[in-house]
Amino acid sequence: MKIEYDPKYDLLNIEFIAEEQIAESVELDGLVVDYSKDGRIVAIEILDAGKRTTKNPLDLIDFTIVKEKAIA
Repeated sequence: MKIEYDPKYDLLNIEFIAEEQIAESVELDGLVVDYSKDGRIVAIEILDAGKRTTKNPLDLIDFTIVKEKAIA
């Protein structure tokens, strides 16, 4: 996973699958979801991210991975 913010274009991109070809993009109210040919989400882009979230979106990242134990 890679998260990038481009302040010049005020675009926040969250890439889930690196180097996957995008087959389709769907935009809904400033949110673009990119799909692979098999329907997996490749990336999500937030247009006008600073206006929709906060001025510097990457400053607020608190990334935690939660792993649950398998039930025996």
